[in-house]
Amino acid sequence: MTARIYSPAKSATQQGQAKTRFWFLEYEPERPREVEPLMGWTASGDMKQQLRLRFDTLDEAVSYCERNHIPYRIEPQSRPARRIMAYSDNFKSGRIGQWTH
Repeated sequence: MTARIYSPAKSATQQGQAKTRFWFLEYEPERPREVEPLMGWTASGDMKQQLRLRFDTLDEAVSYCERNHIPYRIEPQSRPARRIMAYSDNFKSGRIGQWTH
């Protein structure tokens, strides 16, 4: 079972830096989830899917996997491109081809 090491990106609606500086380790599922015939719930017998480890740095996460002989893959950090804009830019007279009020 391979592990996935990643750092979550900040969403567009989030203001702070909470949980974006940490690296997380999650296990990939061994088999797909099943639908129970009686209740219709989704079930899985894989307990490692519930495990999520948090590390301060990428090096700590990689060394943990190597110490415990866990195969892993690293997903690169994705930082969204931000366009810095002031609120007053919405009311400029030279806004050609953009939405206006």
